Amino acid sequence: MLKSLPNERWNFTTAAHLLNRAGFGGPPSEIEQLASLGPEKAVSSLIDYEKIPDHGTNPEWAKPDPTRADRLAEARKADEQTRRQLLQAEQRTQRQRGVELKHWWLSRMAKGSRPLQEKMTLFWHGHFATSSEKVRDAYLMWKQNDLFRQQATGNWLRLLIAMAKDPAMLVWLDQAQSRKEHPNENFAREVMELFTLGEGHYTEKDVTEAARALTGWSYDRINQQFIERRRAHDDGVKTVLGNTGDLSGEDVLEQIVAQPQAARFITAKLWNFFAGEDPADDLVTALADVFRRSGNEFKPLLNVMFRSEEFYASSIIRNQVKSPVQWLVGSTRILERELPPPFVCFGLTRNLGQDLFAPPNVKGWDGGLSWITTNNLLARYNEAALLVQGDTSMLKGMNIAPNPAVNGQLQNRLQNLRLRPVEAVKILTEEERSDKGKLIAALEKRLLQAKLSEKQEQTLQEYLNSQSNLDEATILNAIRLMMSTPEYQLT
Repeated sequence: MLKSLPNERWNFTTAAHLLNRAGFGGPPSEIEQLASLGPEKAVSSLIDYEKIPDHGTNPEWAKPDPTRADRLAEARKADEQTRRQLLQAEQRTQRQRGVELKHWWLSRMAKGSRPLQEKMTLFWHGHFATSSEKVRDAYLMWKQNDLFRQQATGNWLRLLIAMAKDPAMLVWLDQAQSRKEHPNENFAREVMELFTLGEGHYTEKDVTEAARALTGWSYDRINQQFIERRRAHDDGVKTVLGNTGDLSGEDVLEQIVAQPQAARFITAKLWNFFAGEDPADDLVTALADVFRRSGNEFKPLLNVMFRSEEFYASSIIRNQVKSPVQWLVGSTRILERELPPPFVCFGLTRNLGQDLFAPPNVKGWDGGLSWITTNNLLARYNEAALLVQGDTSMLKGMNIAPNPAVNGQLQNRLQNLRLRPVEAVKILTEEERSDKGKLIAALEKRLLQAKLSEKQEQTLQEYLNSQSNLDEATILNAIRLMMSTPEYQLT
């Protein structure tokens, strides 16, 4: 179990699989570079990302705002009309920053030098699902996102403690109001059920006692940071998961992580995220053992996982449905084109069912086949036309924002929107652009890293034969058609 993949099995296909799952895919040149390294060095090049400079810059507003509290206080004291105007102005600012934040993160995924770090950040965003629709502060959402990035492959307990003190999380699950008179049992339950152990591995008594231990962990709205309110903490004796004493919040989280089930829960979820299927019980045992022996550090676990034969099984390669984010970011990387403008990306991912920083509930996105519905599949085909051919017609009339006023504003901006199409000359050689058979083979390698079925190849060949010549429009339409196959929706 978890034997390393032999060097002789390392090739273009396995390198593409690693780049697709541990990152967001890439053009053939990147895959070939990864294949040339061999499995051990290829995995290390992704996992040891700290050695690679990160030249990304943060949004200008990604810092504490000392004037925000004064603005909100001014609004509370003002007359009703003025208060409404001030609050609406604040809401507009937060909405605009929210759109910028989504594009900022998508840009890091698409163009950043550390794909695994961003992929892990995406995993943690779904695991600790927090929504801006309740937090309503773009800075806090950015701060949480950056926390995921900084601790992406670090220690489990350290990340869990940081998340329990994260301002956005404190607001999201109402922990900021938890005090000894009224402990927040909802927060304690979510920590055990959704974050660490899963259902059936704790009791209601554990929840109530843990909630008492976590009292006093709150949020300083003026300084936009965590604060421990000692007078609000219940300093009585508690018993959580068999451990008794005057337990603090950190004591409880340490006790939770010490449970054998905690390692099984998080390693199984990581395997599902990267491999695209639930692991068998014996595989979970092996993954949890690696995790425990490494001191609950994620990097050694990922190193073993990405080098294992199980990860490259035929049932796993090209058998995971792309999430909307993976679809959009991966498509721009494969096509070697820029991301669309911020408000367009905002509409595209939301239209496909994954609105970053706004997961549907505390469980995050279900993933897998849930990404594919009749409407979502049609939207993917339409959005392929936008990315490849610059066709913005599919955006017009689309409900791309939850707020009607915002949606109307975006629709007005779409009227004169023009997107550059893919440059065929950039991604295909002259020989590939002039020979139909070589064109199909080149597109299969770039878009699928595999061959189409015989029937699909024949259909594409028939389309190309029906055209008078292989001009730019024909080639781009062939790319769009291949992106509209069921195979392209898988990675």
